[in-house]
Amino acid sequence: MDKLRIKGGKRLAGTVDISGAKNAALPELCAALLTAETVTLQNVPGLQDVTTMLKLIRNMGVGAERSATDPGTVTLHAGSLDSPEAPYDRVKPMRASVLALGPLLARFGKATVSLPGGCAIGSRPVDQHIKGLQAMGAEIHVEHGYMLASLPAGQKRLKGANITTDMVTVTGTENFLMAATLAEGETILENAAQEPEIGDLAEMLIKMGARIEGHGSRRIRIQGVERLHGCTHQVVADRIETGTFLCAVAAAGGDVVLRNGRADHLEAVIEKLREAGATVTAGEGFIRIQASGRMKAQSFRTTEYPGFPTDMQAQFMALNAIAQGTSTVTETIFENRFMHVDEMVRLGAKIQIEGKVSVIEGVERLSGATVMATDLRASASLVIAGLIASGETLVERIYHLDRGYDQMEAKLRGIGADIERLKA
Repeated sequence: MDKLRIKGGKRLAGTVDISGAKNAALPELCAALLTAETVTLQNVPGLQDVTTMLKLIRNMGVGAERSATDPGTVTLHAGSLDSPEAPYDRVKPMRASVLALGPLLARFGKATVSLPGGCAIGSRPVDQHIKGLQAMGAEIHVEHGYMLASLPAGQKRLKGANITTDMVTVTGTENFLMAATLAEGETILENAAQEPEIGDLAEMLIKMGARIEGHGSRRIRIQGVERLHGCTHQVVADRIETGTFLCAVAAAGGDVVLRNGRADHLEAVIEKLREAGATVTAGEGFIRIQASGRMKAQSFRTTEYPGFPTDMQAQFMALNAIAQGTSTVTETIFENRFMHVDEMVRLGAKIQIEGKVSVIEGVERLSGATVMATDLRASASLVIAGLIASGETLVERIYHLDRGYDQMEAKLRGIGADIERLKA
């Protein structure tokens, strides 16, 4: 397996182009299943999860091609889809495969989707997806690791419904949103997730002819239509990649402009960075961060958007590890999202875990060592730690990193980091 070799201590300066958001691209690829017409997505990132999703929908009979001249442009045509099934061997590396369930059921009245895989950061039960689609009239049962979904005999379309989830669920909101576009009547989603990626998906669906109101709020209203048409849509910039580079610069020091970064999608993270001592300015289509010296430790608690995102917890902890003072990080979303802590301790960090809380005592410097990535965001946190550690750091199992970051080491090298990929 590939690994990254990092020699720490380099100041970062220059410009980074932020890629399209993984968490928007994946549901938007599935949204193409809702129409027989051509859908063109632009700014699609070159990630392993995207490649996995493309393989999955191609396996169903969907035409899906990246442009030879612009790899960020993907053209999809689901007019000849002949197999509404997502088998285990196609979905086991990626939990987002569950997003195929709603669109397939809405358009074809049936779907067979394997229970999803992905990072080992905690349980992500699909029961909320099943309950919501059952409220819309679907018959769903789980058998041999598969969700088998269909409409009752004589029922041609899903039915509009009021759906209130027991918890805020991003993929659940996305699944219901897509399914409701072709349902008969009105669907109201209560306790909906508010992430920018959901708003971006809704905007794409509206371009396809969907009737949606309230996206970006806790209450989304969808009036079902009989059919959707094709569209061209640009995937929103990745706020987590943006936040990761912001934390890297704050930790290592430097002056970097992030092109395409959206400050309005990262307010909780940017506020903490400013309190830590970084200077962050933003304008139309860019964010600039300037940092020097040790930052001040910042405590935070992860929560649903617009709060501090769980997907930024590990990266900010790397910054706290060498900040002045002691901080506490409380993880409320996933129960296993402190697996990077043991690896950071190998680099010299002083971190203690007490249930859902990590207590970080900032040290002046970390020292290079060999560490192992355990999940996607843990990978990014170890890369940041390597950038600030003295000597050489080897980050192993970076296939996790490739699932969510488009050419991360090349982008870091472009702003002055001493980092290289060692091929297996």
